[in-house]
Amino acid sequence: MRIKTKYFGEVDVKEEEIIHFPQGIPGFLEEKEFVLLSFEESGLFQVLQSTNGMDPAFVVVDPFLFVKDYQFKLDDTTLEQLEINEEKDVLVLAIVTVKDPLTSSTANLHAPIIINQTKKVAKQYITKNQNYTTREAIFIATSKEEEE
Repeated sequence: MRIKTKYFGEVDVKEEEIIHFPQGIPGFLEEKEFVLLSFEESGLFQVLQSTNGMDPAFVVVDPFLFVKDYQFKLDDTTLEQLEINEEKDVLVLAIVTVKDPLTSSTANLHAPIIINQTKKVAKQYITKNQNYTTREAIFIATSKEEEE
């Protein structure tokens, strides 16, 4: 299947790569199918791209690469909705607000994207953990840890 993307032009995606969001994403409830595309240069950032059009396309990162003690607990409803049986099935991503310069970019650690990689089903999950915000400075957190 060929899709138009925000950052990569037209690309071919396989049916089995499509990630289904049964409830959509808050603010984009009608968008139910996405694919993950990688920015080749760094490997850190990916794009969660709608298969329906160029928008929405969310820049995402693995939050555990930036915040070493990042943690939250998935509720039973989410575990059931996403058919999660084992931790290895779970991929956690945080939506990034890209800024200039890049080091001032922030990530939404309060509402990560949870993907069952095996079943290709996902949702944006609002954590109960009040330690995280929707605009965490990810690069500052990394440099603070390096200084310790």
